[in-house]
Amino acid sequence: MMVPIGSVTRMHTQTLAASPALTPLLARGALLSPFKRPRRGGAVTPPTRLVLPGVRIDLAKLAAYERVCGYGVGADALPVTYPHVLGFPLAMRLMSARAFPLPLLGLVHTTVEIVQREALPATGEYELHVYVEGLAPHRRGTEATLVTEARGGGSLVWESRSTYLARHRTSQTSHRTSQTSQTSQTPQTSSAKAHAGPPPPPGEVRKTLPAMAEWRLGGDLGQRYGAASGDRNPIHLYPLTARLFGFRRPIAHGMWSVARCLAEHGVPEAVYVKAEFRAPVLLPGVVTYAAKGGAFELRGEGERVHLTGEVRPLA
Repeated sequence: MMVPIGSVTRMHTQTLAASPALTPLLARGALLSPFKRPRRGGAVTPPTRLVLPGVRIDLAKLAAYERVCGYGVGADALPVTYPHVLGFPLAMRLMSARAFPLPLLGLVHTTVEIVQREALPATGEYELHVYVEGLAPHRRGTEATLVTEARGGGSLVWESRSTYLARHRTSQTSHRTSQTSQTSQTPQTSSAKAHAGPPPPPGEVRKTLPAMAEWRLGGDLGQRYGAASGDRNPIHLYPLTARLFGFRRPIAHGMWSVARCLAEHGVPEAVYVKAEFRAPVLLPGVVTYAAKGGAFELRGEGERVHLTGEVRPLA
């Protein structure tokens, strides 16, 4: 459970007339990032809830998303991951704002949880709510949880919680560094490792799931998903822009990986989903989808685990 670093005395609601454009938000977040110095303690949760009413689905954009993620095109209901795409511009507006205490550059998406209470018609009208639920200390820095809600007919029909990690020195990392320097010298963590999620707890034995499918991912996957979702973060697009952020090749969007796995796995209309991002997927590349029961994962070369997840039907 998240233990808040800061507190919000009062949350105010801001209603938007249209979904924000993502490119200017990325630029603003990049410009403000050098002026934000995350530290353990003292950060205050931004007190704004963004609301976007009257959201209608662009069926052409939805079809492009379904194709790139492996869903069937033209289904009556939205893919379980699609409301995240609808709400992402609002989340970016919050994270790129001056009030958000963590730098957007280097922010790592570590987990996502989704609760869908019923099938969401593709022709429906929705109201989106997005807000920062809280900030919490993490052994590698500070973690923010963003909540996205979709309401239909006045009822909450879909919600997600995404955690984002801003890496910085903490008392725990300082203690570990001191211990490490007394025993051995280890290389500095690479930028690619910085985008990996947390490793399994000490002593945990991971049971390998049986392989179900192998996917060959093209070098243009990030561009195609970016065009369908609107998320054109440069680390996903081209080798040159990826190298500017420490990656030798573009990496796949984390939410593409989740969507592709769920498209293969299949989910009931009322469902709980949780996924943890463990390591980036370099493009082009080959990955293996593995699953058993409600558990699934995405593995790469050398059995490296990129993503783990679970699917549970709601009662």
